[in-house]
Amino acid sequence: MRIGDITTPFGRRPAKLALIKRQIDVNDAPRNRVVDKWKVFRDVCEARSLLGLNDRPLAVLNALLSFYPDADLMEGQGLVVFPSNAQLSVRAHGISGATLRRALAALVDAGLIFRRDSPNGKRYARRDQDGDVETAFGFSLLPLLTRANELALLAQQVAAEARSLRISRERLTLLRRDLRKLISAALEEAAHGDWAGFEDRYIGILSRLPRSACQSDVDAAVEALARLMDDVSNALEKHLKTSIVTGNDHHDEQHIQNSNTESSIELEPASERMQEEKSAPGQKSTSVGLKAFSLGLVLRACPQLADYGPGGTIANWRDLMSAAVVVRSMLGVSPSAYQDACEAMGPENAAISIACILERSGHINSAGGYLRSLTAKTRQGEFSLGPALMALLKANGQPSSLRAG
Repeated sequence: MRIGDITTPFGRRPAKLALIKRQIDVNDAPRNRVVDKWKVFRDVCEARSLLGLNDRPLAVLNALLSFYPDADLMEGQGLVVFPSNAQLSVRAHGISGATLRRALAALVDAGLIFRRDSPNGKRYARRDQDGDVETAFGFSLLPLLTRANELALLAQQVAAEARSLRISRERLTLLRRDLRKLISAALEEAAHGDWAGFEDRYIGILSRLPRSACQSDVDAAVEALARLMDDVSNALEKHLKTSIVTGNDHHDEQHIQNSNTESSIELEPASERMQEEKSAPGQKSTSVGLKAFSLGLVLRACPQLADYGPGGTIANWRDLMSAAVVVRSMLGVSPSAYQDACEAMGPENAAISIACILERSGHINSAGGYLRSLTAKTRQGEFSLGPALMALLKANGQPSSLRAG
């Protein structure tokens, strides 16, 4: 199509070359299709950020489409609507004349409508002898028909970006929650490590996040918080290992050592081994460092603990022990009670005990007192995690095998 072939006026405003090119592209585009006008409108609403539109132009476009009599846009039906400014204002929720003119100009600039003005600048239709519209002057909706596929792709792009941002924000929220719990628990216990420094880093990362953060801002914050989470987890693991080693130095003569941490030793009080290891009256025995059950079995028996792991999941024993520290604080178990349990049971089994208590928290009045009772029974050789896990597996509808794996 040549520029000289353009017969549609651009209105009384000076024509811009970009608008002239856009009209040529629209007129040259294939139009032998039918499009639901309200679907196109929804796509425009979804893609409004890319089109540079706000609520007012969208309200005016909605009003213009309401003057088009059919539900589908098709070239053969005529695509020019010619309402007066007063009629448009009413259907656009009563916006002022100045706002209406600005909104129409924005729609033209966005390439969603064309002006088709009459010689005197008025909008009207000339009808034939049968009463059918022969020539109409007003606003052409042809761009909505020819650009329907493009607008649908823009809407999909905006939706994909919004979904990506939503996922990043969810990850940011989980990291913020988990770090807040871990740092607070460590500060409460006066754990070894630069927890004040971790706190400063945490606050600094969040303070740099804008109120209306874009995708890149959120991704940068998530990356920084993920690095902080690794440092906090390593420091917490180091603290737990140091605490257990220190406790072992005071009870070496009472501890039962086992170099195979993946062994499947059954902690049943009725077994002959336990009966032989029971101390004489007034004498205590302890069992430290025995990881008797597989991680998968523990998580099947105690699924609630996973909610408190880093990122809402538990992938290894370090994650399980970190989650147990968070739950310990949440249940009101004192640091000393948990430390005693770690010394008596070993850190893994103490964490499993916390997980079991969490599953039964609705039936336990004092989690701290309950854990101290289990610790005392462990030292006397009268407590086993086996029956507790078996009961929870049955309650959760899981197979009750306690083999390590």
